[in-house]
Parts: sequence; structure tokens; C-alpha cells
Amino acid sequence: MKNKAVDILLVEDNMNDAELTIRSLRKAKINNKLIHLKNGAEAIDFLFGNGNLDGREHKIQPKLILLDLKMSKIDGLEVLSRIKSDPRTKAIPVVMLTSSKEHPDIARAYMLGANSYIVKPVEYDEFAKVISNLSFYWLLMNQSHA
Repeated sequence: MKNKAVDILLVEDNMNDAELTIRSLRKAKINNKLIHLKNGAEAIDFLFGNGNLDGREHKIQPKLILLDLKMSKIDGLEVLSRIKSDPRTKAIPVVMLTSSKEHPDIARAYMLGANSYIVKPVEYDEFAKVISNLSFYWLLMNQSHA
């Protein structure tokens, strides 16, 4: 994992939601290289080459980050703040993928630089459709800076 290219970084502490997201991506034929991290601290370490990932080539950054909001250790808003305040990572599209419909969470995420804020649908078919649409847009249609 140290120097491999990653297209999608999924940061999700709920294993069921992570599995559902990965399954939905595969169902939509999105077979890009994906790494799943279980909390905000792991995301910070991965993106900035800290902790267990010290020495990871952090010039190789993901094309898209799917970031949960409410996580242990470091929450999604703090991770988002770190990503968008660092010149090495601030251009990476970050999609907040969360259960929270709370207006303060939405407003804060956009204020910190989120590129999109999506509330996870409860129904599997709708969830799969949302994941398919967002990955299609951010990975295939959107023109990235790279």
C-alpha cells in the first residue's frame, strides 16, 4: 500500500456501510483501486505519511475521497479541514457521505471545503444508485486538476 496509486479513499468506521459502498461501486462496474480506512486518524496518516504509514509516497494521492462525518478518533469535519488546508491535498475532491441531515453539519462541511455532501439513503437500491452516480461523476465526468 505504501506507494501504490489509489483512485478512491473510503473513510468509514461503520463496516456495514463500508461494505455496502464497496459492493455498490463494484455493482456499478467501478473497479478503480480503492482503499478503505476505518477512522479519521488512519485517513490523516495515509494522506500525510504519518504514523504507521510514515514513508508512504504521499505525492501519490487519491482521485476521490468518500468521507464519513461521525467517526472515532478524528471526525470527518476535522479530516476535511486538514485536507483542504494543506496545499498537497486541497485539490482532491472530498464527498461527505454520511447519515447526518443536520443543517449545522452540512453548512460546516461546505464551509470547510467539501465538494459534495450526500446523505446515505437507507434503502439498498437507492444507496447503490447514489454511489454509482457519484463515482461516475467524480471519476469519469469531472475534469480533475491532475
